[in-house]
Amino acid sequence: MSIKTSDVEFKLRIRQQIEDPIMRKAVANAQERIGANRQKMVDELGHWEEWRDRASQIRDHVLSNLDAYLYQLSEKVTENGGHVYFAKTKEDATRYILQVAQSKNAQKVVKSKSMVTEEIGVNHVLQDAGIQVIETDLGEYILQLDQDPPSHVVVPAIHKDRYQIRRVLNERLGYDGPETPEAMTLFIRQKIREDFLSAEIGITGCNFAVAETGSVCLVTNEGNARMCTTLPKTHIAVMGMERIAPTFAEVDVLITMLARSAVGARLTGYNTWLTGPREADNVDGPEEFHLVIVDNGRSQVLGSEFRDVLRCIRCGACMNTCPAYRHIGGHGYGSIYPGPIGAVISPLLGGYKDFKDLPYACSLCTACDSVCPVRIPLSKLILRHRRVMAEEGITPKAERRAIRMFAYANSHPGLWKVGMMAGAHAASWFINGGKTPLKVGAIGDWMEARDLPDADGESFRSWFKKHQAQEKKNG
Repeated sequence: MSIKTSDVEFKLRIRQQIEDPIMRKAVANAQERIGANRQKMVDELGHWEEWRDRASQIRDHVLSNLDAYLYQLSEKVTENGGHVYFAKTKEDATRYILQVAQSKNAQKVVKSKSMVTEEIGVNHVLQDAGIQVIETDLGEYILQLDQDPPSHVVVPAIHKDRYQIRRVLNERLGYDGPETPEAMTLFIRQKIREDFLSAEIGITGCNFAVAETGSVCLVTNEGNARMCTTLPKTHIAVMGMERIAPTFAEVDVLITMLARSAVGARLTGYNTWLTGPREADNVDGPEEFHLVIVDNGRSQVLGSEFRDVLRCIRCGACMNTCPAYRHIGGHGYGSIYPGPIGAVISPLLGGYKDFKDLPYACSLCTACDSVCPVRIPLSKLILRHRRVMAEEGITPKAERRAIRMFAYANSHPGLWKVGMMAGAHAASWFINGGKTPLKVGAIGDWMEARDLPDADGESFRSWFKKHQAQEKKNG
């Protein structure tokens, strides 16, 4: 898989999602639950806006000094006995990972949840080479069995209910137990444990890398990342080049914000710190450690007007509050990065050709701006995408023509007046009893669910002029 998850046309895709009651109920329930828990944790921490300011400052500082921190990180990882590879493209990254796997004669790879590995499509590359890849995050494991892409950056199977999950387990693994979360989790745990014990390589993402020490931070709720980095002899960590913190002091702030924003918890269940391969006196850990630092378009974003999006710590808070995401779910976006953050980052990493519709999958309500723990101005960045597409002529020709006509009429008062009068008369012809026979495209869908006020053929301008004269007459 790469960043694009669907070839279905955008309008058809969102219609399919809107007509899926199970997905909509599951997402709505998750948004309500996580939102309530988040608010409790925010209130408990106190001074939340100051915490947001500090987290934003940390991320901005890193982005402004990224070259220095990448160099420091690389030096420290190498000093600790690890290997560092800078991947300019996703192809460079997957090629290196495949070479490491083949050099170890690996037959099986266990993997913890990682958005950047989804982004570069490492699973498909390894599988095409005959290497079995096992996702060990509970949600990702279920989706892998069902050949279904993730729909949330933190809760990948947010769109499924327990009955659907039981069906997947029954069809793929012969599970015949109850549909209770506890029973199904125990069943999956037993299956994955066998894979942990037999895998030659463990692949993880990296929530944050610490430049000062060369350490990698992994945040999970299930502890699977510890198994991926403890039992296999080789550990490969993959990170976006921007996911660095200068010292542990900054990571402390970022993890505090991440857990509260992502799932409404003080901390996630497991916070794992790894600093190089196993040393002689260690009882466990990998014998070999590789850190793959992925660019894949981030350098261009860093030097652009969209730079602020690289502050993102992948908490998913914007998705948990977004009304558009609530109705169309993650799959409606057709990208591994859905929601408001996906509407910004997907066109940057995947191009406007595939993702030109995403900046318009937004009501600009700014709810995402208010919850982002690192203060990314998502609504402004979404508007910038719209402006860029308009300037580059990417928007539909009919839309550009309509906007030009509107702008011309708007700058010529006489023409505007005539147009308003004609529009008022037309409205009186085509609106009857709150309904109209003219139902075209999105406007038709909008009118289908609303009663329009009856029109009497009079424009507001003439109505106002008449009533103003009447008031003067009445004195």
